[in-house]
Amino acid sequence: MIGNLRLQDGFEFDFGTMLGEGRIQEEDIRAIEPKIKEAAAALAETRRSGTAKGHLSKDGVPEKVYFTRLPYVAEGNPNTPGSIRALQEFGDYLRNHVDAVLFLGVGGSFLGNKVLYDLFCGDGWNTLGPAQRGYRPAVIFGGNNLDPLQSRQIVDQVWSLARNTMTKGNRFRLMLVPISKSGTTLETLTAFSYFYDEFKRETYLDTEVAVVTDLNPEANSPLLQLAAENNWRRFAVKNGIGGRFSVLNDVGLVTAVTIGLDLEKFLEGARFMDRACQDDDCTKNPALMNAVLKYLAGEKYGCDLEVFMGYGICFKSLAEWYVQLLAESLGKRLNRKGEKVHYGRTPIAAVGTTDMHAQTQQHQDGRRNKVVQFLQVDNLHSDVALPNPFSHIPQFAKYAGLSLNRALQVALLANREALDKDNRFTALYRLPHLEAYYIGEIFYFLMLSVAYEAELADVDAYDQPGVEAYKKIIKRELGN
Repeated sequence: MIGNLRLQDGFEFDFGTMLGEGRIQEEDIRAIEPKIKEAAAALAETRRSGTAKGHLSKDGVPEKVYFTRLPYVAEGNPNTPGSIRALQEFGDYLRNHVDAVLFLGVGGSFLGNKVLYDLFCGDGWNTLGPAQRGYRPAVIFGGNNLDPLQSRQIVDQVWSLARNTMTKGNRFRLMLVPISKSGTTLETLTAFSYFYDEFKRETYLDTEVAVVTDLNPEANSPLLQLAAENNWRRFAVKNGIGGRFSVLNDVGLVTAVTIGLDLEKFLEGARFMDRACQDDDCTKNPALMNAVLKYLAGEKYGCDLEVFMGYGICFKSLAEWYVQLLAESLGKRLNRKGEKVHYGRTPIAAVGTTDMHAQTQQHQDGRRNKVVQFLQVDNLHSDVALPNPFSHIPQFAKYAGLSLNRALQVALLANREALDKDNRFTALYRLPHLEAYYIGEIFYFLMLSVAYEAELADVDAYDQPGVEAYKKIIKRELGN
């Protein structure tokens, strides 16, 4: 069997190190071929009908599943020409009229947005001058944790940004963007209440609001009510799109337009991946193959942990987004027959090379219960060639002229080769460039992979009943 699938656009899934001695055999895959065909047929039906077998909302009623329609901008889909146009107009408004945007959301209303910021802006974004940012606003994230210390630090950060503007005789213009489908999410609602009160009463700040919530009046979102009362801009958390899939919809696209990301390229990458992943032959469908290998690694070979390790610190938040995608989609007590299966793997976020000095000892010598997947991006559009300011010391001289990008790739290859020599389960996702197109592609590849695997395991990828237990206790203790 081939161990590599490379698409025409350069995306590569190298899974040869999931196969072989002590690992998955060709006969393992052949043994579940009927199940593989059924999984492919189930996703084809979801694409066609917008439904998934047995899927119910948290209220126990049938609910649509529209994530497979996200890449396609069309009337009747989650992304329509009108919704994309409204987002682009919002981006233009921010560029011309707003100094900083404070996004308030948790879980799926935060994680994907943070990925886009980290990949295309980075830690230094807010320290740049407006011209250096292309006159895009500074970006701050809050409401992603119940955390009084973080809340005070965000206030201080806004004031620090504002003081620089006001010393030039200009008023500071702040946009608050609370993101919550119900409009009642504890972290989002408390953060919005706090920051709105903190900044709105300051007469020398101009504070505006744009909400991202369920726009159906029958849903009774308090954010929608406030938007109607105050004529705030509003964007939709669409029905049929779970939070962990929503980075390709308004929830994530509000951040994309804020930082000037090309929406068409972003969705084009997802479209290309979707079209490449519709074959029922897993040797021709990278997402299906990924699902098959992960399913077998868990069910037959006892891999109950999964490490996502991107090489580059900017990929840490992508790993954290994937943690939610995997945990909520596949971590299920019951299968669709109502049988207890306790399915799924515990996801672990890692960063190369940082966690080669922290986690790799366990990956290499610990229990043989892990799948380690690497993400490599060939061209990060930035590199450093090392100088040698200490030429009289031999240890520095050997690194003179070294490309840090090459060193990063060598570290990845070394880590993977060492694990492979011990017959550990690993796989590699490889992107040619750090661009909107390929990030849309990897997002969608991972979404499809968990959707296919859920069909193989016969669990519902689109619900998360396990989170309701703690939510009920919180509501009880807070008097709701």
